[in-house]
Amino acid sequence: MSTTALYNDQQGGAEAAVEAGQETTATISSGGAAFGLFSTDFKKNEDLKEMLESNKESLKLEAMKRIVQLISKGKNASDLFPAVVKNVASKNIELKKLVYVYLVRYAEEQQDLALLSISTFQRALKDPNQFIRASALRVLSSIRVPIIVPIMMLAIKEAASDLSPYVRKTSAHAIQKLYSLDADQKEHLIEVIEKLLKDKSTLVAGSVVVAFEEVCPDRIDLIHRNYRKLCNLLVDVEEWGQVVIINMLTRYARTQFTSPWKEDGIFDESEKAFYDSDSEEKQGQREAKPYIMDPDHRLLLRNTKPLLQSRNTAVVMAVAQLYWHLAPKHEVSIVTKSLVRLLRSHREVQYVVLQNIATMSIQRKGMFEPYMKSFYVRSTDATHIKTLKLEILTNLANEANISTILREFQTYVKSQDKAFAAATIQAIGRCATNISEVTDTCLNGLVLLLSNRDETVVAESVVVIKKLLQTQPTQHCDIIKHMAKLFDNITVPMARASILWLMGEYCERVPKIAPDVLRKMAKTFTSEEDIVKLQTVNLAAKLYLTNSKQTKLLTQYILNLGKYDQNYDIRDRTRFIRQLIVPSEKSGALNKYARRILLASKPAPVLESAFKDRDRFQLGTLSHSLNIKTTGYQELSDWPATAPDPSVRNVEVIEPVQEWAPSLGKAKKPKSDKFYSDDEEEEEEEEGSGSGSEDDSSSSSSSSSSSGGSSEESGSASEEESSGGSEKTSSDSGKSSSGSEVSSSESESKQKKKKLTKKATPRKSKQTAADSDSDENGNGPVGKTSSSSAESSSDSESDSEEDSDSDSPAPQKKTVAKTKPKVEVKSKKEVSLLDLDDFSPAPPSAPKSSVFSSSLLSDLEGLSLSNVSSAMQVTSSSFGPVKTYELLHHMTGKGLSAKYHFPRQPCLYQPSMVAVQVILTNSSDHSLEEIHIGDRSPGSLNVHCFNTVERLEPGASVSVSMGIDFSDSTQAANFQLCTKEDQFSVSIQPAVGELLMPSTMKEPDFCSEQKKLMGMNETSATITMATANTSKQNISKQVLSVANVGVVSSDQNNLQRFAGRTVSSGALVLVTLELRESSTALLTINTEKTVMASMLLRDLKQALSQA
Repeated sequence: MSTTALYNDQQGGAEAAVEAGQETTATISSGGAAFGLFSTDFKKNEDLKEMLESNKESLKLEAMKRIVQLISKGKNASDLFPAVVKNVASKNIELKKLVYVYLVRYAEEQQDLALLSISTFQRALKDPNQFIRASALRVLSSIRVPIIVPIMMLAIKEAASDLSPYVRKTSAHAIQKLYSLDADQKEHLIEVIEKLLKDKSTLVAGSVVVAFEEVCPDRIDLIHRNYRKLCNLLVDVEEWGQVVIINMLTRYARTQFTSPWKEDGIFDESEKAFYDSDSEEKQGQREAKPYIMDPDHRLLLRNTKPLLQSRNTAVVMAVAQLYWHLAPKHEVSIVTKSLVRLLRSHREVQYVVLQNIATMSIQRKGMFEPYMKSFYVRSTDATHIKTLKLEILTNLANEANISTILREFQTYVKSQDKAFAAATIQAIGRCATNISEVTDTCLNGLVLLLSNRDETVVAESVVVIKKLLQTQPTQHCDIIKHMAKLFDNITVPMARASILWLMGEYCERVPKIAPDVLRKMAKTFTSEEDIVKLQTVNLAAKLYLTNSKQTKLLTQYILNLGKYDQNYDIRDRTRFIRQLIVPSEKSGALNKYARRILLASKPAPVLESAFKDRDRFQLGTLSHSLNIKTTGYQELSDWPATAPDPSVRNVEVIEPVQEWAPSLGKAKKPKSDKFYSDDEEEEEEEEGSGSGSEDDSSSSSSSSSSSGGSSEESGSASEEESSGGSEKTSSDSGKSSSGSEVSSSESESKQKKKKLTKKATPRKSKQTAADSDSDENGNGPVGKTSSSSAESSSDSESDSEEDSDSDSPAPQKKTVAKTKPKVEVKSKKEVSLLDLDDFSPAPPSAPKSSVFSSSLLSDLEGLSLSNVSSAMQVTSSSFGPVKTYELLHHMTGKGLSAKYHFPRQPCLYQPSMVAVQVILTNSSDHSLEEIHIGDRSPGSLNVHCFNTVERLEPGASVSVSMGIDFSDSTQAANFQLCTKEDQFSVSIQPAVGELLMPSTMKEPDFCSEQKKLMGMNETSATITMATANTSKQNISKQVLSVANVGVVSSDQNNLQRFAGRTVSSGALVLVTLELRESSTALLTINTEKTVMASMLLRDLKQALSQA
């Protein structure tokens, strides 16, 4: 049972009771006028009190349901507290649960009465029912009286050691309540927190981190030893716990790891070791001091990535901010699609997400440019959502997309939402200043808006034009004249003030118009708004200095009006201006500098985003949303210059990152005794002595020999077990992160035993093939780990030491030892397992590597037999050679040509990948070096690249294997095929039939599965068969030439059935061909993948209708 299910079962009683209470209709009896609107207070709830004091349990239970119903509706039921608290010692479990639900709600208000029952709560802490124990602790912590602090402290300590994870979770919640009641208990509470942090239950993890953040957020030393456990448990913690843990780990990572954002850093991460195996290049990178990401840093990023698919928007937002603050810059873009997905949610969610995207888009436009259309404004959006989308579109604007964005803005300006239209005009102004190529276009557009009927649009246009004109005023005298003509029609004060400022600032360029504008303003001065009056005084002063002959009298008139204005700001400004510009005995020396003061050249204003400075706050926080530092906000620390000692995170067993971290260039060998000979194991020990993980892995592989699990599988066993979700599994998963730890003497004795170990029967090899397909580049376990492997890898340390010799039965070892010496290792030259053309053993002429042990060959034979149906084996040779496609022409590839085909074999690297065989040929007259795969598109595409071909001689060919996860889509896999000097863009587009693998099933099973896939999951068409294709054999040949499916034997002559599964998701695909009269047939395809079905139907129809 998963921990979530367990949690639901534990609290199910109370939830059911609450629901029952809600469903119970509050019937108003003749004596129950308590629910009436005008009832008197002294009779309120009298019927409920009588029911609670009766001797019948059924009446009490009914009363409690009705009371909980009242509470759920927000009604006050505190006057019933004395009657309810009497039933706290009831023997009826259901009644007791409901009483505790009530007490948690009202214990703080009725403290004195609650204290009378404190002995009952203490007894309930020992109750056999875990929900009663948890409820009692919850009530006890809700009584906020300092006198019972010691009792609460004792109860919390006992509950922290409870066998039930639900009770331990409740104790974590009680810690915060006790801390807020008495902060002096901090040291004792930290001890409890430290104990609970070691808890391996996913139910407890989120709650204890909340308590940690509340009580002692600065004690990161408590997190060190639990860091890897929290990372591994994260995916199975409940959603709100995930949010808290992610935020805490973000702060932790910023103090423990070095910055991955170094400008000159060369990423030498082991995870990226798909190619580039040249030793010289590696040497060059070492000299350049590459940035090497800490494995624990990588562990955090890798384990939070799946949570981007969470249904909880807070979790997705938390992961997004973690990647923003912690991930290398080239990896941050993976959060983009998830954030855009959240925009389909409620407007409250949209608002927060758009705020964060607005901050992100300022620094990294490229992240959101591909999704620009997602930020187009909809008519149904609220104004604040529209404004944020407008902000993001403005941030994304560049030379390439500005024409599209401006067309969009033209529509927004016509919006009926005036505030939004004004914001759009401001956005146009920002685009004009940021992109010089469109400045003139934007200005002309804004001038056209000046003739708009809407005053708000005109006013905003004037303000923006004023700012734009400051950048290049000499070229735009015509615009200033045009605005002067419109001055009489504009009534918005800010717009009038902007025009007056422009007139005054550039009065020398419009010498005839400015005095006339001043004349008009003198007439209406007394009726203008204050902001307009101030600008009128400024205009008068500037004109007095530049054209005193025409404006002297006007200026004196306006200054006299301003001298007696009601607003003291205007009176002060008038007196100041008069003393500044009109020479007198009192004015002194300041008068000489009047022109330089008033007509000084002003710098052009910079139109910036309102979100420019918000990146000082952590994304996703309330402080970021409000743009002010809120109470409780904890700032992210700067990256340390040198990383603190990583060994503080070491626990008994350390190998949390190895499953995804192969070394550059060299194929990493899976450390399982089923795959390798003893010689290689000795070599691996010598090579890996630095990391110290080989001893652990060899011991774990021997302990899991019954299921053939490799060390990578045991490394991920904790993750798989925790996703299984049982309480036992989650509690054991921390110990299984990389296998069991054993002493060196035991590991040596196990290695001696491994030399005698080999598979005895084909059945065993099938099991190994299914359970332990780990690819050499460390791409983790392939396939599902068997239960025996999970159990053995999650054994505790003591168990592994005591029982290590008895993990595999002795009789099996004897039989295995007899069959071992059949195949010898002829050469020690390294050959990659991933470059095998198919699953058959290598021919004798090929140089055999030490990788090819006898057990490996038997495994591979078993794999091909177990995974491919017999029907497929028969038909694979019946329709001739497989189709070959051109990947790169030798003219385009400067002598390098490449062809590919789909071998229709299970992929070695991952079962979700389609195997692709690539034949590289050197058609040039010189050798080609370092042939490898470069950048891939789309970035999310999962491709297992072939190892670098160091050298290809002229005229020579080499066949290499790849694996591509097409995700059940015919979208082309685009990547670069690189040599030492050149890069060539190529793409592999699969036919829909190649995305399937054959499935073996009997006719009754086929029919039952087909019934489950009816309706929308069924696609059919009537086709006209070619005459040559009417026989059963030819039909099978044509169908198998199109799709990699298996033949289902049928007793009916007119029916042909084929079955397969999609490689990536394993969805069933059923094909039925029913022959009818006159060469027609009904072709039906049943599958959940409706798009694939229609494409497959089209291909099969074409193949069967052609001769």
